[in-house]
Amino acid sequence: MTTLDVQGLVQLERAVLDDSVSLASALRRCLMLGAYAHHQELREWALKELDGYAADDDLPSYRQVPAALEIDGNVHDYTGITQFSGRRIAAQQLPQHAQDRGIGENVPIHWGVKVLEAWVAQEDKVLRLSPPGAAEYTLMMTVQQRQRGNSGSEITSLHWDVAKPSIEGVLDRIRTRLTQFVAEVRAAMPPGQQNPDPSQINSAAQQALNITGGDNSTFNITAPNAKADRGGTASANVNEPAPATPQPWWHRTSVIWTAVAAFAAIAGVVATVAVAK
Repeated sequence: MTTLDVQGLVQLERAVLDDSVSLASALRRCLMLGAYAHHQELREWALKELDGYAADDDLPSYRQVPAALEIDGNVHDYTGITQFSGRRIAAQQLPQHAQDRGIGENVPIHWGVKVLEAWVAQEDKVLRLSPPGAAEYTLMMTVQQRQRGNSGSEITSLHWDVAKPSIEGVLDRIRTRLTQFVAEVRAAMPPGQQNPDPSQINSAAQQALNITGGDNSTFNITAPNAKADRGGTASANVNEPAPATPQPWWHRTSVIWTAVAAFAAIAGVVATVAVAK
């Protein structure tokens, strides 16, 4: 590694300590600091937090947040259509394929921090995020209900109910780790040194972010999980591939569907999904 001093620490320090500065701006400064230090792994981490993680990326633990699974739907009978919204279900009531994919009561937060900051700025207290393959799963759930004799039941949405504080917790943990990174760099610098050198950047990244530098090295990010509270509404869709061939699934548990009277089978089945804002 070169022993030349690295620029940009002061700007990054100011950004992470000022809550009025967006986290996206602070991460861009971290990205430039990693460039000055020729630290590829630090740049990659900052870029993933900025642009978002791919569907097949290993997410940091702080980007997995708890949330309730809920469904919306309609019940058709001779009196008309009765709608219901936000009916909670257990993960065991999902189609088997969804369970096999690991869809449950934890939400992977793949989006970049700019999107997360925009969600937090909304007035809604709750976000409705659709799991991958939600359209197919709602169709399967509707078909199974009709096979069980509930010909008037139609499920129109499957989504996670994510409290806004959970998203705020993700952003806070990223900012805290950036702050810890700056603190580790400062601690490694002797009195009188104005800018860190690449070795100090590497040591701080390893201590604060569990990032190991060097050619062809890998990195991991560790942090505690966020806590969820319940709260309002917005919607988005997890950008992952749709599921393969569906399989039968419905197990009789706490959610019991009722249809008031015999109703002629509806010719078409409509499945709708909450779409990302």
